[in-house]
Amino acid sequence: MTRTPPLARPATRRNERVPDSGVRGAGIRRAIRVVSRPEPWKRGPVLAALALLLGLLMLLHAMIPNQIMNVGSLVETFLPWFGLFVPLLLVGALLRRSAAVVAALLLPVTVWLNLFGGLLSDKSHPGGDLTVASHNVGADNPDPVGTARELAGSGADVLALEELAQQARGRYEKELAKTYRYHTIQGTVGLWSKLPLSDIEPVDTEMDYGPLGATKPADVKLTYNRALRATVATDHGPLAVYVAHLGSVRVNPRAGFWTDSRDRNAQALGKAVAAERNKRVVLLGDLNGTLDDRAFAGITSQLHSAQDAAGDGFGFTWPAKFPVARIDQILVRGVEPVSSRVLPATGSDHLPVAAAISW
Repeated sequence: MTRTPPLARPATRRNERVPDSGVRGAGIRRAIRVVSRPEPWKRGPVLAALALLLGLLMLLHAMIPNQIMNVGSLVETFLPWFGLFVPLLLVGALLRRSAAVVAALLLPVTVWLNLFGGLLSDKSHPGGDLTVASHNVGADNPDPVGTARELAGSGADVLALEELAQQARGRYEKELAKTYRYHTIQGTVGLWSKLPLSDIEPVDTEMDYGPLGATKPADVKLTYNRALRATVATDHGPLAVYVAHLGSVRVNPRAGFWTDSRDRNAQALGKAVAAERNKRVVLLGDLNGTLDDRAFAGITSQLHSAQDAAGDGFGFTWPAKFPVARIDQILVRGVEPVSSRVLPATGSDHLPVAAAISW
């Protein structure tokens, strides 16, 4: 009786590629076995706790109290940057081979994407009925003439300037007159327009004038005024334009994140906008804070950001050499932003911003 020899496995040629589906499947099964073991879930408990804490901090940032050194507003000012801790914790998770840390990182990643993921895409479109721009030109700007020329060349129909120093006003007026027929300066803020202006008036933002207000005549408020309102006559009807430069903020060991002046100004500005009868409103200016800061709730409840609606990225504007926060804002109501962008640097420590709006 003869036996039938077993079928021999066909020989593979040296250069013949072996299907890797089995290898890939084995790798997946190996990863599942590794993750299903208890050891990876016990590693890195401190890193896992930090990941969860990071996620909760971003998720519940509005509940962080301001009573102690204004910590809540400080966190909200730099809230987008907390996302940088995610890759750092991920590296730690990989080094520790910790499944627990990777799982815990799902919380901060989800929260960050929910808060800022929409800013990662370009939402700008061509066109627009009117282009507006704003720039804190800086009181110590060494080249006001060059700054004015760059802004005039930006294509803006309406241009707002903040922190206009007394000694530089004439140079801005002279250079911008070539492009803008109409303009007004109220204290340290100004508005230039290719379209007619009317109903021009300073806006009282409850600035603290200190000894000046106590010892000088009443017109000192006008001299040091930092907000104005005007009506721009457009082909589509009147547009109310506000220009504002809110109080500065400070960080010091004793007071922490000091924002008293700015917060008071923001509340007063919010009341002025609330009393505005025109349905179409644009607010341009240096608010000395990001819109994530709860201090601007009275403003953001009425106006929305052109950068958020039609920008590309975060649009950071300060400091100009290495921007870490967007404190120069264009906010609108009753009109639609079509595009929003940050303009090239000038001699100021702020970057200019511009937005195209449509009816």
